[in-house]
Amino acid sequence: MNVTIYHNPACGTSRNTLDLIRHASIEPTVIEYLKTPPSKEQLAKIISDAGLSVREAIREKGTPYEELGLADPALSDDQLLDAMIATPILINRPLVVTEMGTRLCRPSEVVLDILPADAFTSAFVKEDGEAVLDAEGKRIV
Repeated sequence: MNVTIYHNPACGTSRNTLDLIRHASIEPTVIEYLKTPPSKEQLAKIISDAGLSVREAIREKGTPYEELGLADPALSDDQLLDAMIATPILINRPLVVTEMGTRLCRPSEVVLDILPADAFTSAFVKEDGEAVLDAEGKRIV
């Protein structure tokens, strides 16, 4: 299965998502979007495919969102995308693209919705100790 993750290694949610993908025995294409941001067209497609609005895909916490005036409701999607490309920390993460769909994986276990359920055969616990999969690889609700 082809999987691409737009990843920030400094983000625990992104690390947990990457670990869940690898727990499914899938080695994804890892794009560190802070170093290699997608093109504006790619980002717009990823956001659309994930069923998000451009505003929903912007990260506010720990970014220059306020300083850049991005809360202004008069800004168009095009202007917001330009800001996200110019300042990639504004791109919310992790975004994951698979053959089964595209998701903003917050929380990290959202990635389970776009990976084959039968790929998991053992337990998985996040960095913070939260159990996500039981001993048989079934999602803990």
